[in-house]
Amino acid sequence: MRASIDAVRVAGTAQGPVPVVVLGVDDEDDVVPIFIGFNEATSIARGLEAEDIGRPLTHDLLLDVMEELGSRVDRVVISEIEQRDDGHGGTYIADLHIQTPRGETVIDARPSDSLALAARTNVPIEITDDVFEDGRDESEKFEQLEDIRNVAGEM
Repeated sequence: MRASIDAVRVAGTAQGPVPVVVLGVDDEDDVVPIFIGFNEATSIARGLEAEDIGRPLTHDLLLDVMEELGSRVDRVVISEIEQRDDGHGGTYIADLHIQTPRGETVIDARPSDSLALAARTNVPIEITDDVFEDGRDESEKFEQLEDIRNVAGEM
């Protein structure tokens, strides 16, 4: 299923504020929220804005190194959710598909890092049917949450 980054927001939880990247899926009303860290959320938001802050951050650096080595990101696939033992939530798994001078290779990567790279390169984001079914939620729940850029400025 083709997906895109709809928003990077901050949700209030019992443990405090937690960033969430909201993935929209083509031809679906529901979204897939993935809760991530503040640094990763800020990096994704910067990638979406194509903001040049001077010296490269980690995700920018990785892309620069790959380019120097003749490689490029081809696509990102959110491929699996490893369920927690208590049955609540889970850990999302992503595959980073890279074109190299030797051909395609697939690298296991955190979804947040993969999405930060996708935001900078505009490569396709895919999500498996199973991940969509297991992770889907109503989009309305996330529309009113604060944008990470507003919260990051306050920290």
